[in-house]
Amino acid sequence: MILLKKDVWDRNFNLLKEEILSTDSSIETINLLNVTPFKWDVMYSFAPYTPKEMIYETVGYKSDHIYETVSEGMNQIVFLKDGKVVCYLYGYPENNGYGISFTDKKGADSSLSSVLTVDDDLTFEVIRRGDVIYLNKN
Repeated sequence: MILLKKDVWDRNFNLLKEEILSTDSSIETINLLNVTPFKWDVMYSFAPYTPKEMIYETVGYKSDHIYETVSEGMNQIVFLKDGKVVCYLYGYPENNGYGISFTDKKGADSSLSSVLTVDDDLTFEVIRRGDVIYLNKN
């Protein structure tokens, strides 16, 4: 497994943030592919308190730059392209300015992680609370 440098993750995190925060206020739903300014083929969302070892196992390798979430309400989303991490969203939406949440076809209680691919329905509801934009898919 080849690991891309963390600066690629950071650059794509900032590009994603820019795209989401520039979403017109009249938009109520959005296709995630339209706001991800980088190529990806699978994304994982990890439940709060998911052990790092499980994250490593799911994404395919260990990294000092992937952390466990420490409380409810934090995002932990990993975008992969060809098995390589291309973007890592971690932290509270209130601190990042945006948040993404979804559960996959398995349902919320089947696993500590949910997964979506570029072939799935990527329509997300756009919810605005103050200065924070949430992309939500149930």
